[in-house]
Amino acid sequence: MENRFQESLTKSGRMSITWELIPGRGAREKLLDNALLAAERVAKDGRIDAVTLTDNPGGNPAMLADYLGQEIMRLGVEPLVHFTCKDRNRNQIESQLYALDRVGVRNLLVMTGDYPVSGFLGRPAPVFDLDPINILKLITEMNDGLSYPGPKGVIRHNPSHFFAGAAVSPFKSTEAELMVQYLKLKKKIKAGAQFVVTQLGYDVRKFHELMMFMKQNNFNIPVVGNIYILTYGAAKQMNENKIPGCVVTDRLLAEYEREKSLPDKGVEARLLRAAKMYAFMKGMGFKGVHIGGHGVKYDQVLQVVEKGEELSSRWQDFIPEFDYAQPGGLYLFKKDEKTGLNQEVLEEVKDRPLDAPVGVIYRMSRVVHRLLFEPDSSLFGLMQKICRKLDGSAGEKVFHKLEHLAKVMLYDCHDCGDCALLDVAYSCPMSQCPKHQRNGACGGSRDGWCEVYPGERKCIYVKAYARLKNYHETKVLDGEIIPPCNWDFYQTSSWMNFYLGRDHSAERFGITKPVEQKQVRRQEQPQLAM
Repeated sequence: MENRFQESLTKSGRMSITWELIPGRGAREKLLDNALLAAERVAKDGRIDAVTLTDNPGGNPAMLADYLGQEIMRLGVEPLVHFTCKDRNRNQIESQLYALDRVGVRNLLVMTGDYPVSGFLGRPAPVFDLDPINILKLITEMNDGLSYPGPKGVIRHNPSHFFAGAAVSPFKSTEAELMVQYLKLKKKIKAGAQFVVTQLGYDVRKFHELMMFMKQNNFNIPVVGNIYILTYGAAKQMNENKIPGCVVTDRLLAEYEREKSLPDKGVEARLLRAAKMYAFMKGMGFKGVHIGGHGVKYDQVLQVVEKGEELSSRWQDFIPEFDYAQPGGLYLFKKDEKTGLNQEVLEEVKDRPLDAPVGVIYRMSRVVHRLLFEPDSSLFGLMQKICRKLDGSAGEKVFHKLEHLAKVMLYDCHDCGDCALLDVAYSCPMSQCPKHQRNGACGGSRDGWCEVYPGERKCIYVKAYARLKNYHETKVLDGEIIPPCNWDFYQTSSWMNFYLGRDHSAERFGITKPVEQKQVRRQEQPQLAM
């Protein structure tokens, strides 16, 4: 079955064009009707390859993008659904994917999603059970034919046909944030991402940096550039970090302030800026553009595309206009003073100051880790014997309480039982990351601060990167894909689950389960197949 969006990125030899629509809150509201009318125009005109649909942007409730995608398909337009990790657990995510596959909605942009902000009778409970990397793994397995144990052996599904991509933000200012974004992108591609879309930013060197990173790592998947047509109000909010993950520098905001005094309030200037972005993206080798913006009309989208094509032959002329560097910000590659872009020479970062303190607790944790948790350490075998002896006995509860008490004081442990401290340089993703990310930071941080607690709490991956850099061990973050928390182990001893080969670390460390060990209490009951 033909997938126009996929073919436009992988086979057409031209720029793929997508246009972002925001469904909004409500079922029969004007904003939703306008979105469907816009999709009708797209269907009749035929120059747009897909309409992208947001999923509760800003952490506010809205019409389900999945359902709207079905309506848009019936109009004859290919939908690209923003598939976020928030608001549902892994079973609901799997169910949602089955439904999308059933109705033929195949194009997905997999993202972490915005932290919930508002809802009926107050802020809703945040749910971040799977991260984008593990959702991409699930989609990859579904495309291959998902298999799982059933009552009479392995059950295997018919393959799905999803075309799933991932987002990345090269627009980070600190070393830790930038490096972690690229390390996480590696994991996303390893997990099966079939295309990449940039988050929102305007710095030309950063767009070029991403393309060079992809080339340097031999990642041969399409990259789509994000062209967001800003209003002055949106630019001001982004400049003040009121919309997480979106970068508008003081210089760019000053341009918008000048333009808003023009007779047309700066509309033509904004559209020309977007067209120039289209031109330099095409010149750099981007395979497509993702055009969005509040209140942007279809005719304006076409104007950007047509003007962008016209300007694309002299795209390098526009590079100086998009020099929106952040003060003290890091670039992955050295600057090419002749072109204004990047050289194929990596910036030297080893002497840059750390973006977060290492701290006494982490230093102490490393010592304890070497003594107790390295399989080749002298005390590992002793701890394993103690755990085998205590497993299922009256002493297990006492052991668990002592362990939990120590970890609460040191790491604010939430007693998940499937501990990821080893994976995030002894920062707990369950208590210290509001989105419970185990494979890298989301795109919402700014200047090292957590999206949810700006100015109050550092992103745990900024802390993890700084700690590991201090010991020349940042490759730890470039390693295995970490599975999600296994809730079978909730409120059980994570140390016992580690030493007895039950938790997610067992395979990596080569820890085998003792034949005689008891099952964790929640595994004693029959489990429904997933």
